[in-house]
Amino acid sequence: MSLDFGPAVALSCRECGTRYPLGPSFACLECFGPLEAAYSFGRVTRADIESGPANIWRYRSLLPVPADVASKPNMNPGWTKLVKAGNLGKALGLKSLYVKDDSGNPTHSFKDRVVAIAVEAARNFGFHTLSCSSTGNLAGAVTAAAARAGLDACVFIPADLEEAKIAMARVFGGKLIGIEGTYDEVNRFCSELIGDPLGDKWGFVNVNLRPYYAEGSKTLAYEIAEQLGWRLPEQIVIPIASGSQLTKIDKGFKELIALGLVEDTPYKVFGAQAAGRSPVSTAYKAGHDVVQPVKPDTIAKSLAIGNPADGPYVLDIARRTGGGVEDVTDPEIVAAIRLLASTEGIFAETAGGVTVGVLKKLAETGRLDPEAETVVLNTGDGLKTLDAISDGARPTTVIRPSLDAFRATV
Repeated sequence: MSLDFGPAVALSCRECGTRYPLGPSFACLECFGPLEAAYSFGRVTRADIESGPANIWRYRSLLPVPADVASKPNMNPGWTKLVKAGNLGKALGLKSLYVKDDSGNPTHSFKDRVVAIAVEAARNFGFHTLSCSSTGNLAGAVTAAAARAGLDACVFIPADLEEAKIAMARVFGGKLIGIEGTYDEVNRFCSELIGDPLGDKWGFVNVNLRPYYAEGSKTLAYEIAEQLGWRLPEQIVIPIASGSQLTKIDKGFKELIALGLVEDTPYKVFGAQAAGRSPVSTAYKAGHDVVQPVKPDTIAKSLAIGNPADGPYVLDIARRTGGGVEDVTDPEIVAAIRLLASTEGIFAETAGGVTVGVLKKLAETGRLDPEAETVVLNTGDGLKTLDAISDGARPTTVIRPSLDAFRATV
């Protein structure tokens, strides 16, 4: 089989550095550490990138995809808005604030980015079925991408997910299997299925395709830097589920620096978790290097991963950059969703409420520099988590259809 992963040349263990040929593998055979794509980049210029399409394929020379990726059936996500959030910044006392709003992707979450890379890996390996374990957004992204690519889909979710996310995953076809248990239990089941004949020729985007899939999150770093005028933000707040998004954004920033595409300026990375058992935030505050698994309990179900695979790497990045990890309660999440909506007209899902809630807490406690250029991520659309603000699903008042009734109300 002839494989074409563009500039990616191997898989490399993040713990011991052992290299492996490109393949559907995700764990090091020497130390069981996670594998990630390793590259041999050619010369990449800003002009090369700027001349590309208005989606993630403008960065194809930095991703594990073939050069002709843009010509293939794909969802073509990315190049979402970086919104100058002056009203929210004023409310929080931050001089230069931006919201990277990834709700504008095809299935309305950042998961379209990572799945797009996984689809290309699945094609390379000759897989016929695309699969995943999901807390909701990924299920919809996988079934949509599989439909577009002409692949079968079978995805696995905790049975108690939000109705809107289940409906989105089902509408694109394929099989949607609800499992009684937490996301971590769903993920373990998928790992078992990979070794069974039933899972032959299946690409599990966040398991055996994970080294490729995870690279899609780097495109958030690339876009933010380019949209800021080819510079790095001084501060950035990123949600934590598995922790992969945060680690890959940091990787993306470092690659831009190494390639000379941006100036090597300091940046602080802050991770955001929901307080319903927040293992990474707990470890960070206690000064620990090990993240203890927990059973999550929060309305932010897209972040409800009790044993985040990249948790230790998140701790390293937060400490190395001088950032941190913080958490917010469910009422703070809801208040933050409403704050972002009422100041900037952006309706975030609960994960966005987590990042904005943490942004607010960091600003109020003086852990953010109010003069520094700051970016906060909204990774999904609030229409997917309407239950969180269901008490607002009615008119502020009801009147008879007359001017006198309206005058009395006003």
